[in-house]
Amino acid sequence: MEERNELYPVFLKVSKLNVLIIGGGNVGHEKLHFLLKSSPNANVEVVAKWFAPEVIELAKKHNVKLTKSSYRRKFLKKKHFVVAATNDARLNKRVHRHAKKRYLLANIADTPELCDFYMGGIVNKGHVKIAISTNGKSPTTAKRLRQFFEEVIPENVNEMVQNLNEYRKTLKGDFEAKVIQMNTITESLISKKE
Repeated sequence: MEERNELYPVFLKVSKLNVLIIGGGNVGHEKLHFLLKSSPNANVEVVAKWFAPEVIELAKKHNVKLTKSSYRRKFLKKKHFVVAATNDARLNKRVHRHAKKRYLLANIADTPELCDFYMGGIVNKGHVKIAISTNGKSPTTAKRLRQFFEEVIPENVNEMVQNLNEYRKTLKGDFEAKVIQMNTITESLISKKE
């Protein structure tokens, strides 16, 4: 039987959640950068013994809390999810163990088997956001697909979304009738051109 990607995609309102990143070096910077690129108002605390200049710069720009300290279990208190992004595999595994005891979602950098979620490739054009996952198998493929979709999706897609939203508000009838009408209007988005 062919292997499938059984991940369930969700879009989190990280400005309303408490996110913890452990690690202030290159890996921590990468995780923080992609989180803030997609969600500039994310509520994030980064804990590390030291911070790369790029992490400090991002923190100032996005109001990220930097805590200069060794990792301790208490940092998980009142957090919704944690990202362990250090180059110390034993520390990352310890963060994972502590997170599981608290029923917290955890992403352990470069250790797919310890991840409850992946931070995949993201295409963002106004209100349209597409998340891409390769089930943790190939971040490079996700990156290339992201680049492809960024080129293919028109720049004015946000205008179309806004117009369709305004039109949807004018529709009469029950939910099913509205779905039928919206499907008819948007059918041209998927119809193949001959």
